[in-house]
Amino acid sequence: MARATGRAAGPAPIAILSDFGYRDHYVGAMKGVIATIAPGAPLIDLTHGVPAQSIAAGAIALAQSWRLFPPRTVFLVVVDPGVGTARLPVAVQARAGARFVGPDNGVLSLALEEAGPSRAVELRATRYRLARVSTTFHGRDIFAPAAAHLWRGVKLEALGPPLRDGLTHLELAEPREGVEELRGEVLYVDGFGNLVSNIGRDALARFGARFPGMGLSVRIQKGALMEIREAYGDARKGAPLATFGSFDLLEIALRDGSAAERFAAGPGSVVTVRPRRRTTRHEPA
Repeated sequence: MARATGRAAGPAPIAILSDFGYRDHYVGAMKGVIATIAPGAPLIDLTHGVPAQSIAAGAIALAQSWRLFPPRTVFLVVVDPGVGTARLPVAVQARAGARFVGPDNGVLSLALEEAGPSRAVELRATRYRLARVSTTFHGRDIFAPAAAHLWRGVKLEALGPPLRDGLTHLELAEPREGVEELRGEVLYVDGFGNLVSNIGRDALARFGARFPGMGLSVRIQKGALMEIREAYGDARKGAPLATFGSFDLLEIALRDGSAAERFAAGPGSVVTVRPRRRTTRHEPA
């Protein structure tokens, strides 16, 4: 996906991503801290619907979104199941211009693979934190203040010392190619119940090239075989399909329904691709 182009009409925003949901006050509290420190900062809620404590889902959502924002955007990312432990709070300046603030637990790593980390610091400077720091809410007490000060122009190096070790990298499962099967797994489930796998176009093309003229069939767990469609609307209502969605990864969907519910599937569920035989029967679409 290409970065959005054009000159920003105003200051770049602070974009906030978390797994806090909307029931509690947590997101509002972080915004209150930011408004106190940087009252002119535009705030964008990237999402607060990341599944609770799912570092992988947060990392994927951030990686799919960061490049669409103005270059100087500050990304405040709080998916932090290890809050209060030895994992470090960090701020990162990317070569692409974006700044990232959050826990060093891998949630930033997929975006930074593309953005290119330039400098990273541990958020240790007490003057850029709240006076009292909770062991359970670093989003409010450490990350939100750091993001606000960065937006105001405080230098990255003022927030703390350089990170001595490299940033934590999130390892996602890779698809595995067998004799007559390409096996992947679900990485992410969106709000529509679409099951996004780890099978990219290149991996699928390499596998399919071994079986010229045969076509490919896709299966989620032990469900029905299905063909790969260009769009959701190419299947009849209520029928499952496989397609490449906005993630540019092979996903299992249900026309006008939830594939996650239909197949009782979620992250880690097996997705297989096989050459289509003449005797293969497909789910009608």
